[in-house]
Amino acid sequence: MRSHIIKYILTVLLAFTFSVISSNGQYGVKDNNKPPLRQRLTYGGSFGLQFGTITNIELSPVIGVWLLPRLSVAAGPTWQYYKDPYGMTSIYGGRSFTRFMFIQDMNEILPLGLNMGFYLHGEYQALSLESDFWSTIYTDNTRIWLHTMLAGAGISQPMGMRSSFNITFMWALTESQYKIYSNPEIRIDFLF
Repeated sequence: MRSHIIKYILTVLLAFTFSVISSNGQYGVKDNNKPPLRQRLTYGGSFGLQFGTITNIELSPVIGVWLLPRLSVAAGPTWQYYKDPYGMTSIYGGRSFTRFMFIQDMNEILPLGLNMGFYLHGEYQALSLESDFWSTIYTDNTRIWLHTMLAGAGISQPMGMRSSFNITFMWALTESQYKIYSNPEIRIDFLF
């Protein structure tokens, strides 16, 4: 049942993306004013620190590209160190995401001096977990891959010509027995 919902959501997102691409001439393939690739590349990522009863350290660098003036894609590795009273583990893998800026500059809509933008965010994560750490079922200390689709929205605050500070609110669309996501997941990242 859930796989049908995920396929439906992905189909709607793809149809929406293609309709945006074809609906406006400035997004067309014949755009001669398109900046060179090096000007459309973005670098950055997110990191997380939590100390106390639970220690969680996360590093997730990304590299991305603006495909269209409002549509970007990015990908990168991710690594987490996790420790709680029951033990410690390392989580690693990768993620890729797409962002669509539906409002690029809030100041153009409401002239209040707020230059922030708003975006939709879709993400795929593949993480390698120690299955016996996250599950009560004994699984002989093997690593398994957890594949998760996340979707949400965010706020982007420009910090210069090409850099931004972003806050993303995401919900896991696929669930597993390992329960490593809280809904919503809140991520803060920087892109340069």
